[in-house]
Amino acid sequence: MQYALALPNGGTWGDPETLAELSRLAEDSGWDGVFLEDYLVWQNHPEVPTYDPWIALAAIATRTNRIRLGTNVTPLSRRRPWQVARQTVTLDHLSNGRVILGVGLGDPSESAEADASFTRFGEPMDTRQRAQMLDEALDVITGLWSGEPFSYDGGYYQVREVTFLPRPVQRPRIPIWVGGGWPLPGPSRRAARWDGSCLYKHQTHYMMPDDVRDLQALVRQYRGSLEGYDIAVGGNPRRDDWEEERSYIRSLAEVGVTWWVEYIPPDFGELEAVRAAITRGPLLID
Repeated sequence: MQYALALPNGGTWGDPETLAELSRLAEDSGWDGVFLEDYLVWQNHPEVPTYDPWIALAAIATRTNRIRLGTNVTPLSRRRPWQVARQTVTLDHLSNGRVILGVGLGDPSESAEADASFTRFGEPMDTRQRAQMLDEALDVITGLWSGEPFSYDGGYYQVREVTFLPRPVQRPRIPIWVGGGWPLPGPSRRAARWDGSCLYKHQTHYMMPDDVRDLQALVRQYRGSLEGYDIAVGGNPRRDDWEEERSYIRSLAEVGVTWWVEYIPPDFGELEAVRAAITRGPLLID
């Protein structure tokens, strides 16, 4: 199992320079990855300073050498897929092939003010539409990553024949992880079709070993095997009872979870407290 930090792109220490410093500290402290949230307005809190995750990831790439990096997750329906294709390839080259693209629909839209990153800018709120745009955007991004002449005629995106160079450093391409609520059919099936999942348990949030087994069965149905497939679980702050947390992580590792992701929220504390939380390293099960 590998261990990653999920960090906010908002808050008093969510700026690119500080995130780059913290990511270097994470690399030195034994973490295997750093993934950033992707908001225009951090979690619907306009009073919280918010920074662009792609610029922050570029800063992280220049300050680190080993850890994987990416977004967890990018709501593709509010981004132009060709721009994301160009940004991710550039970041892949800058990091020498360490990028993972996490994608999803964005925060649920049960209320009119569900996600200011959507509502304040006239972005689509309908879940079905977002899902269709996400699927089309993934087709466009992977087609452009191919480095071959590519065209596309979808319901939401059209591309006249064009070739995007360079190709990603990673082969066959940059891995794509899909987030969303398990076992909701849309995100679950989408995750099974791509390279990895960063799903959370719908309503209860915590994925359990039986959930992972069911997800693995779905992945085998779509892909034929689990070879090369990543399952990332977590996304919560570390619990107060470390042994309880370690036991939970161990139960997930035993059924084949490949990444444990620990979240440090903007309100965790002052910067020194965040540094200390990162320096303590991942909660290893060995």
